[in-house]
This record gives sequence, structure tokens and C-alpha cells, in this order.
Amino acid sequence: MASRGVESAKLAAFGAAYFLASGAFMSYWPVWLRNRGITDAEIGTLFMARQLVSVAAMLIMGFVAHRLGRLRALLFGLSAGGVVMMGFYQVSYTFLALLLTGLVWGMVWSPIMALYDGVLVNEAKKRGIVYGRLRLWGSVAFIVGTLLTGVAVDHFGPPSVLYIGTVGVALLVPFALLLPKAEPREPGAARHAPFGLFDLFRNKPFMLFLVGAGFCQSSHAVLYSFGTLTWRTAGIDDVTISMLWGESVAVEILMMLVSGWLVQRIGVVGLIGVGLTCGLVRWTGMAFTNDLLALVFLQILHGGTFAACHLGAMAFIQRALPSGGVALGQSIYYALGTGATQAVIYQFAGLLYARYGQHAFLGMTVISALGLICIVMLARRWNGGLVVREAA
Repeated sequence: MASRGVESAKLAAFGAAYFLASGAFMSYWPVWLRNRGITDAEIGTLFMARQLVSVAAMLIMGFVAHRLGRLRALLFGLSAGGVVMMGFYQVSYTFLALLLTGLVWGMVWSPIMALYDGVLVNEAKKRGIVYGRLRLWGSVAFIVGTLLTGVAVDHFGPPSVLYIGTVGVALLVPFALLLPKAEPREPGAARHAPFGLFDLFRNKPFMLFLVGAGFCQSSHAVLYSFGTLTWRTAGIDDVTISMLWGESVAVEILMMLVSGWLVQRIGVVGLIGVGLTCGLVRWTGMAFTNDLLALVFLQILHGGTFAACHLGAMAFIQRALPSGGVALGQSIYYALGTGATQAVIYQFAGLLYARYGQHAFLGMTVISALGLICIVMLARRWNGGLVVREAA
């Protein structure tokens, strides 16, 4: 049991470092950008451009991991690259400089989560550990990163966002060395991978999952890019804003703690459906109010729009794909299901927000409705087993 606890701690440490940085970037990156003179429309462009590069990077890294199996080495290299890009961000002051830096940043940062989640899904299956129990420490670190950043911005200004984020990115490098060292695949085995890209693209249940779960996660685009700016404009102070972000992730942690029970009771497809249904309520509410009590309620729905959907997505990949294909499946989900969709929605969100302000959240309500249609169709087609066959 002690050995199992040590291994779980090693697995969780990397995720905690990643989400410490994410807590700073996700909640306050637009504030940092605006402090450097970037307009709302340009913020949308920066997010879109980074996401587009991320799509290609995640697919390439997923393909490499699928063929070679060297996940720890890939994560170490990408983490080291992230540290270098933090230095470039520090000296980037124009839109063009931030755009170029963001393109490279997207190449090294975005694949990390997809590959790491692949490690967690496989290790959870191998060791009999509940995935959510490992993943919740990332959520705890996200809250810490968000609260630290909110307090730091309140006391020292927007430049603090980059400094706190850099700490998390730097910690990824040593923690990557603690991850399990998978054996490299033999050259012959690489030619006989469990399945290929086109096997998944031709598979209707997988594609319905990809669109449904991807739309649920992509519906956060306006919140992630303009949520903090909206609340600041409404007169909410930075410490309170950081607490609103932290509250949403605290609910996420509770969901992770009971993740095994939720999957058994609600089901894989049901969890994604719950997330999309919460999206209909959450984004519609955020389009029309900045009342603090209302926002507290709406942030609780993050337990559905993110956590329930994420748990359902990881359970789907674990059950629908053979172990040797999880890395590729994860990368396709992150690259196309969320990455490509968010890339378009981020630009759309920037244009909508520049013209309509917080009413841009209504666009996310529409996205949630479309995703829910796909999940209803998936429930009728998927029997809960593998959607592709293991190679003979």
C-alpha cells in the first residue's frame, strides 16, 4: 500500500505543477495581455493562433507517442521547452512578438496535458486506481495558482501572472523524471499499432464523442478569455475574482473525489450529457448577470461543464480504446475535439465580445446545445465496449 501511495504521489506531482501554472494563466492571462497594450479583438486572435498551432502539435506528439511509447521523455522535453518560452514572454511587448511567442508556446505547452492524461488513464487501469483521485491534485494546485495570482495582481500588478506561471512550468521539468518509464516499442511493433488515425475518423461513436465532449469543453472559451475582464469591469476586485475561479475548481475536486461512484451511477455518456446541460444554464446566466451571488451559483456549475464532462471523456477513452491506443486517442480528443474547436471559438469570442460584451456567452449556450445533440446520438449507438479492435 505504501508503494502504491508513493507511485500515486509521483503521478500526481506532475499534474499539480501543470495546473499551478494553468491557474495563473487561465484566470489572469487576458489581464496580463491587456496590461501590455493588447486589445480585446487581438486577445481573441492570440488565443486562436495558439490553439491552431496546438492542434498540429498535439496530433504530432500523439502520433509519436503512439508509435514509440516514450511518454516520459516527450513530457520532459516539452516541459523544458516551456521554461524557455517563459523567458521569451518576459521580453515580448508588441502584438507581433506575443503572436510569435504564443505560436511556439502552443507547440510545447498544449501536448503536455494530452500526453499526461494518457499516462494517468493507463496507470489507473494498470494499478487499479481511480483516475479522478489522481487528477484531483491538479485541481487543488489550480486553486492555489489562481488564489496566489489574484492576491499578487491585487498587490503587485499584472506582471505577477507570468512570474507565478513560470514557477509551475519550471517544476514540470524535475517532476517529469518521476513519471513511469514506459518501455520503447520495438520497430516491428510500431508497424502494428492497435489502430490508426483513419480508423477513429471512420468510427461514428468516436466521432460523436469527439464532437459532443469537445463542444462541452470548448464552450468555456468566452469564460477563459474574457471572464476575468468582465468581472473586473463590473467592479469585482481581483481577490474576489480569484475566489470565484477557485470556487469552481473546488466543486471540480469534489466531483473527482466521487468520480468512481459517478461513472457507475450516471454512466460515461450520462456524465458528458450532464456537462452540456449545465452549460445551457451556466452560459445563459453569465450572459445577463454579474451579481456576485448569481456568479457563485453559476461557478458551481463548473462541476458539470468541466468536471463531469472530463470524467466522462476519460472514462470513454479508457473503455472504448485498447491500452496501446490511449495516447493517440487522447491526443485526437485534445487536438481536434477541444483544440481545433476552441481555436475557432476563441476568435469568434473575441469578435463577439468586442461588439456585444458579456452577451457573447450566449454563443456558448448554442455550442452546448449542439454538443448535447451529439451525445444523445452517441447514447443510442455505443454499447460501452471497444469502438476499435486491438491488432491481431
